Amino acid sequence: MNIGKVIAGELNIKEWQVEKAIELIDEGNTIPFISRYRKEVTGSLNDEQLRSLDERLTYLRNLEEKKVSILATIEEQGKLTDELKKQIEDAMTMVVLEDLYRPYRPKRRTRATVAKEKGLEGLANIIALQMTKKTIEEEAKAYISEEKEVNTVEDAIAGAKDILAENYADEAEYRKVIRDLTREKGRIITSAKDKEAKSVYEMYYEFEDDIKKLTGYRVLAINRGEAEKFLTVKIEAPVDEIIKYLNKTIIYRPEHESTKYIEEAIADSYDRLIAPSIEREIRNELTETAEEGAINVFGKNLHQLLMQPPVAGHTVLGWDPGYNHGSKLAVVDATGKVLDTVIIYPTMGKKRELEAREILKKLIAKYKVTLISLGNGTASRESEALIVDLLKEIGKDIKYVIVNEAGASIYSASKAATEELPDFDEWQRSAASIARRIQDPLAELVKIDPKSIGVGQYQHDMNQKNLDNALTAVVEDCVNNVGVDLNTASPQLLSYISGISKPIAKNIVSYRENNGRFTNRKDLLKVPKLGHKAYEQCAGFMRILDGDEVLDSTSVHPESYEATKLLMKKLNVSEDDLKSGGIKGNAIKSMVKDTKKTAEEIGLGEPTLIDILKELEKPGRDPREELEKPILRSDVLEMKDLTQGMQLKGTVRNVIDFGAFVDIGVHQDGLVHISKMSKKYIKHPLEVVSVGDIIDVTVIGVDLEKKRIQLSMVD
Repeated sequence: MNIGKVIAGELNIKEWQVEKAIELIDEGNTIPFISRYRKEVTGSLNDEQLRSLDERLTYLRNLEEKKVSILATIEEQGKLTDELKKQIEDAMTMVVLEDLYRPYRPKRRTRATVAKEKGLEGLANIIALQMTKKTIEEEAKAYISEEKEVNTVEDAIAGAKDILAENYADEAEYRKVIRDLTREKGRIITSAKDKEAKSVYEMYYEFEDDIKKLTGYRVLAINRGEAEKFLTVKIEAPVDEIIKYLNKTIIYRPEHESTKYIEEAIADSYDRLIAPSIEREIRNELTETAEEGAINVFGKNLHQLLMQPPVAGHTVLGWDPGYNHGSKLAVVDATGKVLDTVIIYPTMGKKRELEAREILKKLIAKYKVTLISLGNGTASRESEALIVDLLKEIGKDIKYVIVNEAGASIYSASKAATEELPDFDEWQRSAASIARRIQDPLAELVKIDPKSIGVGQYQHDMNQKNLDNALTAVVEDCVNNVGVDLNTASPQLLSYISGISKPIAKNIVSYRENNGRFTNRKDLLKVPKLGHKAYEQCAGFMRILDGDEVLDSTSVHPESYEATKLLMKKLNVSEDDLKSGGIKGNAIKSMVKDTKKTAEEIGLGEPTLIDILKELEKPGRDPREELEKPILRSDVLEMKDLTQGMQLKGTVRNVIDFGAFVDIGVHQDGLVHISKMSKKYIKHPLEVVSVGDIIDVTVIGVDLEKKRIQLSMVD
């Protein structure tokens, strides 16, 4: 198999691009590094393309290794024909390969193997050939043997049919056709184990749908309902059509004596061996496809959440709401340093509420708090109402924002939190995390397991290894896209930088603590275990502000410094220009009209030159600045205030297969169904919205009893 050609066709890119990317991956280069600093080599393949390429490369290489192993096994058995060898070599998926290998795979003891041990394979062949002029009963008499426990003609025929049934079940072509027929014409049927039981799966108590139409979120919901013992699930295949196909394919002399026995063997083969196996395979396929889609949605949501713009320059009061155990507060300054912490009990009666108000007033006045970051968990609604009332009373220009607090408690009890805030208890760390999440979402959220941030569906039901790999890749791409301040970044943030492992990230922080701030990227080479390859991979993503080298504050890689300085000289751009914020306006475009010619003159590739020109225009630019900032509120609505037709501005909190949940300033998020997102047909909500988007919506329905709000982006 020409792996490069296959991947190029799948990803719709050039074969040479794939080959060059594979070379770079095999040399130990990371995806972020290849995407950012090897554009000339790959033809500017982006992160997403390179991730897909790497994933398919791993799959196809594993497939090729499996082929070698299978070919060797079959050859050892002396059963490898030229035709079979070609079929195996041409197999493009693991499923096809396993089908081909199935007849030769070592089996546990089956009815067919028992029949073969009794010497009945010959009789099975006689029936299968459909050539004998005798009756099958007459042929069977020759196989009666007390020694082999074949006592009657019926015993001999039954054993022969067992052999035929297994042969038919092992035939790769039959399985392929049956699988395709079941996928195309089969239905999935679910029913309740107990119709009286109350559960979230009630819509599936009497449910059926075509397999080919079944959506991913339904597959995952059905799987969970089955696992929790609420549902029974089965696949209804087009049995008559399948049996007709098998009979027509296998029986070529319908009038022959053997026909009756072959038909019985076919029916038994399908019912006992093929159908259960194909059902398992299709259920697995449906699950894998659903998981892949869900992981993709989870990844895109996580990307948007991590890339939300920082809200800088505020002293923030982080508020982790609660009832009996109180609301935990932490004040952090504009750099994220914790200034004060306290617990208040505003929901424990009027007296405690008044105490809470006084504490809040003092904290806000003492530390000049300008923003309150409220977690969206238990008691969030009551806390929000108190905040709004208090802000009106104070009369100062203080805003509040509701943030997703998912994972805050996990972070607060983690080793990382203990190391970062050793003098604080878990509740203090949790409140501090909620405050910092609005200041720099990326820097704070990387401290938490991506699965715990909770911007998807059914994440705990998925293949955890696949989910971990996908989400880690998303975090890596985000962190490297933004870059990190080498002198302030946490070990968790540093560990996602290209080429930097967790141990090396800790070594960087230790070196910083022992030797003072980094003043030059080259100092990274003094960090224990950070060699030249790791330096090559990470250097461009590390930023040093006010260091010895002005280009260290940009995303220009050290390998391009010489060419960049030549370019700066050519364009009459000074270091002071970079320190003061870069070349403003369209000056760069007027300076460099022919990028291809300029690139050749200074010895760079054109894509790299274009990236460097962007840096000269705005050194150390943060891609998050281009996105809409979170909505900062000073008032609150209640569900009873909502009326049909009301137009509001909201923040997309979560995107799922059938719509998006939007925060409109009411404690309960509203749902925009996919059918209400666009006037034109869309396959998935992600075509229209992403987590963190600020959108205009219209209220089209409010159900106070069920606490449901229906929104529309088009009405």
